Amino acid sequence: MNYLVLLRHGESEWNKENKFTGFTDVELSAAGIEEAKAAGQSLKNIKFDAVFTSTLKRAYNTASLAMTEAGQQLDFVRHDDLRERDYGDLTGLNKDEMRKKFGEEQVHIWRRSYDVRPPGGESLKDVVDRVRPYYEANIKPLLDAGKNVLIAAHGNTLRAMLIILEENTPENINSAEIPTGVPLVFEMNKAQKQKNYFLKKAS
Repeated sequence: MNYLVLLRHGESEWNKENKFTGFTDVELSAAGIEEAKAAGQSLKNIKFDAVFTSTLKRAYNTASLAMTEAGQQLDFVRHDDLRERDYGDLTGLNKDEMRKKFGEEQVHIWRRSYDVRPPGGESLKDVVDRVRPYYEANIKPLLDAGKNVLIAAHGNTLRAMLIILEENTPENINSAEIPTGVPLVFEMNKAQKQKNYFLKKAS
């Protein structure tokens, strides 16, 4: 049995300020640093063969903190295809203020629909379309070979992964919430069926 672990970065400064972040390269908050360390504590029992992250520092710093805490040293593979969804004209704006301006329903559609793009940005479908070929070319072969893989990325990147792994569909992905800093672990068998569960944060 080998494992695929999806890890959303710890809380960022803009998560804390309730802003649309997207491609903006913001730092982890103090709480986010602790979340990343706790994730590493909970992953000590998995010996990873490869770690993939986006090119945004909140993702690769989370991976670095987690792997250090887990007592593992690996070279990370960073790629733009694993970046967060581009929120376009919403980037940097406060979500609550946008709800007041455009209405709760419209902001919910921009945030959680599958194929509706925010102005100037990407839909989740766009994210799936860029993550899927990267996953199939670079990550799936490792899993097929029985390797343990960590992907430290972003909420929408990992929601895209849930669709790619067929854990969710475009019709029900709306309900998927991925907490910051909590590993989602998939046990991979030879048929590449997945059983997933959230690991508890280390106390």
